[in-house]
Amino acid sequence: MTGAPGLKGIVLAGGSGTRLYPMTLAASKQLLPVYDKPMIYYPISTLMMAGIRDIMIIATPQDMPQFQRLLGDGSLLGVSFTYRIQPAPEGIAQAFRIAGDWLAGAPCALILGDNLLFADHVPAMLRVAARRAHGATIFAYQVRDPERYGVVTFDADGKALDILEKPEHAPSNWAVTGLYFYDGRVGELAAGLHPSPRGELEITDLNRIYLEEGSLSVERLGRGCAWLDAGLPDSLMLASSFVQTVQSRQGMLVGSPEEAAFRMGYIDVTQLRALARRMIKTELGRTLMAIAGRASAQAVK
Repeated sequence: MTGAPGLKGIVLAGGSGTRLYPMTLAASKQLLPVYDKPMIYYPISTLMMAGIRDIMIIATPQDMPQFQRLLGDGSLLGVSFTYRIQPAPEGIAQAFRIAGDWLAGAPCALILGDNLLFADHVPAMLRVAARRAHGATIFAYQVRDPERYGVVTFDADGKALDILEKPEHAPSNWAVTGLYFYDGRVGELAAGLHPSPRGELEITDLNRIYLEEGSLSVERLGRGCAWLDAGLPDSLMLASSFVQTVQSRQGMLVGSPEEAAFRMGYIDVTQLRALARRMIKTELGRTLMAIAGRASAQAVK
């Protein structure tokens, strides 16, 4: 499988993580562990499973060296990592201004660095969104606390009617997840945004532009899908418990860039073994080695 032609990916891993203090006083939120992997592995894996191989990591000046040490240039995974500084957190849509010259009119996907998305059908859904040449695609998920998120409302036919940013009284319980796909106009449209009363460049304002022109696709994630944002202590623990349960009970990996690279054909079985060997004292490393072994056995048949 090859990457999505021309499509670039952004992981927004900035911010101060104040809702996770004191854990984030000395470390980036996106470097905290979610069970057996750094948090940022999960959104990176999501982009890779969408067919994206050219990925920008946006982080704070103080945290950037740690991300570069963790991820390198991406060549071991068959991808390319680029790094950009976010001087101050000024809204999600700020990412497109920071990455504007790098995007250079290319379509892209943006994912927040604390988002975990998992289901068997998700990779196929992501690749459908990646292939849309015009407009934008966002994903909605039912939650109990929609006032924490952007909220989307639908008409009787399931068509999106409106999107509101963190409404005090949410008109629906469909939250917009932290994963967005945009066509090549996104850099230009983001450049024209104005700060909201909160002083931020709101991703909801950008999505509403696409909605009002009729080119916004909203995919609803159903019961068979898990979406978690690990931005609070409880949700961080819940995300870790979810990953631990899936991996230990079902024997499959969640959020492994190494596995994603192999499944997508970015690396071969020899390269996967080399990555697994570096972590062979861990259950993650042994699982990756087992995946390589099964693939080799299948190739011999």
